Amino acid sequence: MSKKRIVLFSIAAIFLFNFSIFSQEKELDPEVVNIVKPYTPTISDAFKVKETPSLNDSISTAKKEVKYSIFSVPVASTFTPSKGKATTVEKAKPIKLYDNYATLGFGNYTSVLGEFYSNFEISRTDNAGFFFRHNSSQGDIKDVKLDNKYYDTGLDANYTSRQKDATYRLDAGVEHQIYNWYGLSEDFVTYPENVIAEIDPLQMYFSGYAGGSIAMDDSFFEKASVNIRYLGDAFSSSEFNARLKPEFSFPLENLTFKIDGDIDYLSGSFDRNYTNTSDIKYSYLNAGLAPSIAFVNDDLSVSLGVAGYISLDSENSDTDFSLYPRLNASYRLLDETVIAYAGAEGGLQQNTYYNFKEENPFVSPTLYIAPTKKLYEGFGGIKGKISNSVAYNVRASYGKDENRALFQMNPLKIYNANFEGYEYGNSFNVVYDDVNTLAFFAELKVKVSNTFSLGINGTYANYSTDAQNEAWNLPELKASVFSNFNITEKLYGGASLFYVGERKDLAYDYNPVGTSFAQEVSLDGYVDANINFGYRFTDRLSVFVKGSNLFGDNYEKWMNYPVQGIQGLAGVTYKFDW
Repeated sequence: MSKKRIVLFSIAAIFLFNFSIFSQEKELDPEVVNIVKPYTPTISDAFKVKETPSLNDSISTAKKEVKYSIFSVPVASTFTPSKGKATTVEKAKPIKLYDNYATLGFGNYTSVLGEFYSNFEISRTDNAGFFFRHNSSQGDIKDVKLDNKYYDTGLDANYTSRQKDATYRLDAGVEHQIYNWYGLSEDFVTYPENVIAEIDPLQMYFSGYAGGSIAMDDSFFEKASVNIRYLGDAFSSSEFNARLKPEFSFPLENLTFKIDGDIDYLSGSFDRNYTNTSDIKYSYLNAGLAPSIAFVNDDLSVSLGVAGYISLDSENSDTDFSLYPRLNASYRLLDETVIAYAGAEGGLQQNTYYNFKEENPFVSPTLYIAPTKKLYEGFGGIKGKISNSVAYNVRASYGKDENRALFQMNPLKIYNANFEGYEYGNSFNVVYDDVNTLAFFAELKVKVSNTFSLGINGTYANYSTDAQNEAWNLPELKASVFSNFNITEKLYGGASLFYVGERKDLAYDYNPVGTSFAQEVSLDGYVDANINFGYRFTDRLSVFVKGSNLFGDNYEKWMNYPVQGIQGLAGVTYKFDW
């Protein structure tokens, strides 16, 4: 566009604007504007205005008040939106939960399984329940000459109250167990039939417990638990154990300060030691305090603490004080995919007759009971989720235990009519030693869906001892594979495979002329395969079958103690409401 046209357009626009203003007052006379030359613009020098200028414009007029009104005209619309239709979602059938169930099963080796559970809703906040269980078998293990039946019956009851600011729980129970010291070794001595017939290998355990717990909301006193247990056996052994564990928490700005308490009292006695020279009594009071401070943010979690214990041995008039580390840290390297963690932990572990017989029911009632100092266990590893259905954990650790308890076979004694059923080299004692442990652990868990899950884990441990030649009955390698699956809506099952590596024990021979010798014995590793299936006829009624030790190997879990071969069990479960 030429300069002439630009100037013309500008002048015309100004003229029209002024005309529209003055036309509100009066009509203007027409004028003729003649363009005599093109507009040649120039730029003046810039200067700063130092004061507010005053307007002296002869054409300025007062602003007129302008009023606006809207003239609304309705517009007819013929648009009709189509109605949307929601996509149909298949609803899962709700699972009916019952407060009670009863299970009864029978299998080979004349085995019986019975369970009964019942829950009562006393009020909206209070519940009570009890659980009865029975598991027994008549034994009949191949080539075993002594009675080898077992029997385990228990009854547990609980009461729970969930209040506004606290939750209370009371527990109590009794248990009766029968085992036999059937692991008679004939490697050194051949027992006449009349001697075998006179051996009574029966051992019975009676135990009962009572306890409770309280958990507080919005309080520095978080929770506390107390448990009291009594254990007796057929040889007048007795043990009383009481334990109190309070926990306190004090939240700070970005930190949490915690104090955990531990008070453990143990007292017990055995009528005799293994040489029948005296009785055995023990009494310990252990009091511990473990303060710690924890920091947690999005990726980093750190807990720094220490545990201090005072141990009073009343029978030996001995007092001991010890400190243990309580350090833990974890950091998310790649969100939930890779989490690195490390730490060092320790503590005082009070060994008990009850715990020993739970791990090895063939111990003799002639044990020396003492605590184990777990001085430290340093560890580090990586864990995380490869996907929502795959999780892993890899861990390495090194620790030192002072006075660790190891099971060892009791020596063979000269048999006669006055000997007890556990004095034929067929029971286990407990020996103590300082043990260093280097261990590696790996685990993989896969959960494809609610219809299938699989887990694999394994542990390798290398032990070094101080006084003992070996870490008796501790395997170097342990591994397991386990799976659960739903074949159909009604048919479900599970499978597991366990491997325990070689262990070592020490066997003694005491012959009639008084000479003796001992030798190390290696127990072969074993594989135990198990599978189970269940079928639901209705929400209430289902049947099940279980198979154990499917390879049929009469392996020895403990020296001279072979297990039952292939075991089968079938039963029924019924759920109901009162």
